[in-house]
Amino acid sequence: MNLLFANDRPGEYPRSFYADTADPTPERAPLTGAVRADVCVIGAGYTGLSAALHLAEAGRRVIVLEAHRVGFGASGRNGGQIGSGQRLEVTELEKMVGKPGARRLWDLAEAAKALTFDLAARAGVPTHRGIAHAALKPAEVRHAHEMAEHLARHYDYEQITPLDRAGLRALIPSPRYIGGDIDRGAGHVHPLNLALGVARLAEAAGATIHERSVVTRIEHGTATTPSRILTATGEVTADHVVIAANGYLDRLEPKITARVMPLNNYIVATEPLGERVREVLTENIAAHDTKFVVNYWRLHEDRLLFGGGESVTDRFPRDIARKALVPMLKTYPQLKGVKITHAWGGTLAITLNRMPYFARPAPNCLSASGFSGHGVALATLSGRLMAEAITATGDGFDAMAAVPTYPFPGGGALRWPILVAGMSFYALRDRLGI
Repeated sequence: MNLLFANDRPGEYPRSFYADTADPTPERAPLTGAVRADVCVIGAGYTGLSAALHLAEAGRRVIVLEAHRVGFGASGRNGGQIGSGQRLEVTELEKMVGKPGARRLWDLAEAAKALTFDLAARAGVPTHRGIAHAALKPAEVRHAHEMAEHLARHYDYEQITPLDRAGLRALIPSPRYIGGDIDRGAGHVHPLNLALGVARLAEAAGATIHERSVVTRIEHGTATTPSRILTATGEVTADHVVIAANGYLDRLEPKITARVMPLNNYIVATEPLGERVREVLTENIAAHDTKFVVNYWRLHEDRLLFGGGESVTDRFPRDIARKALVPMLKTYPQLKGVKITHAWGGTLAITLNRMPYFARPAPNCLSASGFSGHGVALATLSGRLMAEAITATGDGFDAMAAVPTYPFPGGGALRWPILVAGMSFYALRDRLGI
């Protein structure tokens, strides 16, 4: 089933806390007829919107095709955490690409954070600093402290403060965790408003965005001939194509699909907590923990937004609230009985090694996807890197593309059941505390 329509009404935002509190945004007309562009961008999430903005600012004629609405997918539904680094720790990347390569990837990730904070400021979208990392086991606490020291010594990053049990409890009043750290260089944001804000910036720079325009086929061109991008009601002829569909790619580009797997995740929002908000977080920071199926949470004023629980089926569960409510109450048993006002699901995309997949499916086509839950900043940067690869130099894009990525085992027929088995194994380890 096409995930674009498996769980959502065509052209409508899902009912989420983010959609209910989003900045006003116009509905944009679908593509009709045949049009010409320098670049056609497929997907109006962080990746596609950032690409469109930077291409338009460089003087290119840009058309963005979005199947539903701006920020409809993971960009408008996620936990809003603007995290540091890549999805893999620098010590893992050092083994994978060497120390100079790992430093280059770290610097790109720092540029991703800076870009995201800057675009939010330009668009008038508030951001808040600080992400706490909460550990459940002594070995995880030691590892967090060692990583903070490693980053300070070898990567000149001194924004992370190690925390013991008391230090973490002073920020996160939960009996579940025994230590961790706080990264003051990271932060959080209303994710849908960030996407809407970048869309406004892109349009102000000259880009055209068409919503409710499902791409049905790409006819790739060459280095010297344009591509055709077709929808049900129109087509774009463009010298370059940027594919930014992430978890909703489906079968549009098989070379990418083999290495990028959709994954569903779930979030709940509580009723306003009033003075009880300090039972959750004593500062307006975000947090996540060390479980394989990670829990993540943050405040929006005096509400708790808590994400947890995953599935790899094409359908969301009937009781979405339960998926995130169960881990929320394990984290904060004192919130038992608190009303849940919103519960929603979203589809992100993962890769086998959890590093994003940057690729050139055709000579005049670029793609970035599979941010594996670490995409608010990196997806935003990926759009700029693709724009730079088209207009100037592809150094940053090529550095990301050089990271080894592999197809999921089992091919198209078996990759889903193999992933389900693997996720079930690690979820069991989480429940058993192994």
